[in-house]
Amino acid sequence: MKKFLTYFLLPIIIIFLGYMIVKSIEAPVQFKKATEAREVIAINRLKDIRTLEVAYKQTYGKYTNNSDTLADFYKNGKITIIKQIGSMDDSLAVAQKRVKREEILINVKDTLCKEHADFNIDSLRFIPFSHKDTVIMKAIIKKVSGVDVPLFEASMPYHSLLKGLDKQLIINLCAAKEDINKYPGIKVGSISNPNNNAGNWE
Repeated sequence: MKKFLTYFLLPIIIIFLGYMIVKSIEAPVQFKKATEAREVIAINRLKDIRTLEVAYKQTYGKYTNNSDTLADFYKNGKITIIKQIGSMDDSLAVAQKRVKREEILINVKDTLCKEHADFNIDSLRFIPFSHKDTVIMKAIIKKVSGVDVPLFEASMPYHSLLKGLDKQLIINLCAAKEDINKYPGIKVGSISNPNNNAGNWE
């Protein structure tokens, strides 16, 4: 029995313990890599939401907290752009009043959110990797120094964005963010602290 423990069982225990040690070291590393990869996709989606929200506000004077409204604005809305005819550097043309600016209406879908080829307006409302959890969108009009200011925020909490990854590591990450008063996820804009529509990754 002693020989069996020494020559057979003990090596198996050592190998198992070694495997568990390696796994415990590798798990946080793999979790960090997966988190960073998912954050890149989430950030691109929130940037697109911000782009559309800003254009929506320029058109209607306020933001929207409704993803259907934002999608309809992209598909059917129009925005005004300023087209300059002639060059302000051409003093003769300026003197002869041949330099002018015209307002032109163009389709939103023809000009916005063209930065990446995989953009899909019908997927914009969903948090990536979350199995159809939706982006949390808020929009309000808030008094700032006595002035009504439209504000919006769009957020993706880690518990949705990181679904399928190590649950304990997700809990640890959220707790670490909350300990320093940071949002436990990816977020753009703010309805509580106006930040010029900045993202918390910027």
